[in-house]
This record gives sequence, structure tokens and C-alpha cells, in this order.
Amino acid sequence: MREKIHPTYFEEAVVTCASCGTTWTTGSTRKSIHVEVCSNCHPFFSGENARILDVEGQVDRFYKKLQVRQDYVETIKAKEESKKSPNKSVSELDLGIKVTGALEKAGITTIGKLMDKIGEGDEAALAIEGFGRKALVDSKKKIRALGYEIGTSAGEE
Repeated sequence: MREKIHPTYFEEAVVTCASCGTTWTTGSTRKSIHVEVCSNCHPFFSGENARILDVEGQVDRFYKKLQVRQDYVETIKAKEESKKSPNKSVSELDLGIKVTGALEKAGITTIGKLMDKIGEGDEAALAIEGFGRKALVDSKKKIRALGYEIGTSAGEE
């Protein structure tokens, strides 16, 4: 072993806890050691796990971030549900002013009612005055783009 390269070893080094003031001796290369928390006062060792030390509101900030995230997820979910709602107005399909007017005149004001009418058959939909083949094809395409199956009633989706 090489000479004069090892630090001095103190067999009676005093360790002092700054939180509770407990002292004990141990072997170390320092004569005195000061620690912030020891096994006597640390919540994990003392059995007080339920006690949370809230330093500068970190726990509150964490819960606020968690709540903001939950609100965001609920907002996104509500937007997705509203996009697929069969209770949306027929005017949101952008079929044209004349076609929308003809549907509203026939009492079909929601996408769900239009889907029910198309579900009865193409002839039933074409019987509406002012609603022609092009409007039927366009409405089917736009309803499918919303994620619905043509031929099923709106309540089944």
C-alpha cells in the first residue's frame, strides 16, 4: 500500500442532525458531520408517511397541473362527441341554401332525422320537394365523413 495518499480516518466522528438535534458517533474521514434529516425524524423511517412536506406549494402546483390536464382531456372529448352528434343542424353539412331550405321545409332539421329519412330508402328522400339526386349523394358522403353508417338510425350510433 502506498504511503501518505489516504485521508485521516476518525473512529469517533460525531454526526449531528439539524432537524431533531440527535447526535451519534461513527467512523469517518471527517471529524464532525451535519445532516439535515436522520432516521429518527425522516417520515419514511418514523412511520409518518402520510405527512407530506409541502415545500413552496409544490404539491398544490402538481394538483393544479393535473386538474388542468383533466379539464383539457374532457374538453377534447366533448368536442369529439359534438362532432359526431346526430342532433347537429342540417345546415352544418353545407349542402347548399336551396337543399337546406327544402329539408327544413319538410321538417328535417337535424342530421339524425335526415339519416332516418335516407334509411327509409332513396325514393323516400327523393320525394322531398327540392331534394334531388345530387343532394342525396352529397348528403350521404358528408354523413359518412362524420363517421355514421347510412341506413342505420341515428339513435343506434
